[in-house]
Amino acid sequence: MNRNKILGIFAAFALATLPAIASAQVRMTVPPQSESIALRGGTIHTVTNGVIENGTIIFQNGIITAVGADINIPAGTRVVDATGKHIYPGLIDAFSSVGLSEVGAVDMSNDVNEVGDFNPNINADVGVNAESRHIGTSRSAGVLTTLTTPGGGLISGMSSAMALEGWSWEEMSMESSAALNINWPNPNPRGRGFGGRGGFGNPDGTPPPTYEERVLQLKNYFAEARAYRDAVAAGEEVRTDARYIAMTPALNRDIPVVVSANSAAQINDAITWAKEEDLRLVIRGGDDAIHVAARLVAEEIPVILTSTMDAPNRDHEGYDVAYGRAAALYNAGVKFAISGGSGSLYTERLPYEAGVAVAFGLPEEEAVKAVTIYAAELMGLDDRIGSLETGKQATLLITTGTPIDMTSNIEQAYIQGRELDMNDIQKHFFTKYMEKVRQRMRIIS
Repeated sequence: MNRNKILGIFAAFALATLPAIASAQVRMTVPPQSESIALRGGTIHTVTNGVIENGTIIFQNGIITAVGADINIPAGTRVVDATGKHIYPGLIDAFSSVGLSEVGAVDMSNDVNEVGDFNPNINADVGVNAESRHIGTSRSAGVLTTLTTPGGGLISGMSSAMALEGWSWEEMSMESSAALNINWPNPNPRGRGFGGRGGFGNPDGTPPPTYEERVLQLKNYFAEARAYRDAVAAGEEVRTDARYIAMTPALNRDIPVVVSANSAAQINDAITWAKEEDLRLVIRGGDDAIHVAARLVAEEIPVILTSTMDAPNRDHEGYDVAYGRAAALYNAGVKFAISGGSGSLYTERLPYEAGVAVAFGLPEEEAVKAVTIYAAELMGLDDRIGSLETGKQATLLITTGTPIDMTSNIEQAYIQGRELDMNDIQKHFFTKYMEKVRQRMRIIS
């Protein structure tokens, strides 16, 4: 069979199967914005500059060019009627594994944790699966940007800021090295894990390192990385080490260091250590942050709350301790963002994590900021996303109400000006099986 005939058969097969392939994929990526768009008549929630009733927002080439109540719409601009609707910036999940984890029970679909204790050179974006079905469901919930984060070890690697639209991780990546992540050792008094000598031990029978030994390992690694940086700056001849090189932005305070710490002891020790190292510290987790609130405020250290919809950790705590954590920190003056939790399944819960905080005392305006501008500020992305302002990326939502209320619907979303396909796997199956029910009902009737 000649080459042309083979190509012809292949082309015919591809055309015949294209509808099935498109249906299986559920969503299709869209090209960059090619025409100027104006959303007119909606209530614009800028987040940073108040609310604009009956407003207009114009964006071109992925960038917002005008926001206001009485602005002229340039000729040739496509006008979208948003009357009666609300326009918000896209939500930002400051701690996510979307794209790194697909099915929890299938090991091969999980690429969150790297082997070893020290992996600062690991960038999460290179492992992101752009075809993940969690991307569509997250976008349908209003989450358009994630800080996708690796796990494992003492130094997990770099969070990457990911726009949830694109054919590949390269196209989606906004900031490959947005933050360095550290898992602070657990000073468990019963000796489990890293807490002391009475834990489970290592596979070779040796006892696990103590809390103090783990902290010392971390300090020594930072000292080695700093010495390497200084040697390179001095022009000394050194062996290339990708891990030490990756540490330089954190050592220079160019990016934040996000430390996972929940107990008051962990948080206090992490703050002391970060001051000694002169780092831009962000606490992630923060279960006991309220007990360290005065120090967090004094040191201007923000917190990423990883869940408001959680059960209490201690027998003496009330059922609502997690629900009210955000409100307590707000009243204490601590700056924080709210995340959906690290699991890829939880990113789509992000708006409801913020909504629960409102139900338990957090002002709604602050809850919206906790999943938009505050999250952007913590990661140094506030010059691009997090609010609706001229010069920022057109990453935004058209909704029927506040996106943190589960009764609101996200009707349309734009990422960097791209008008998204709002279908996702859940909507796909809902439509599919509702049609099956309708056909059954016709047969019965």
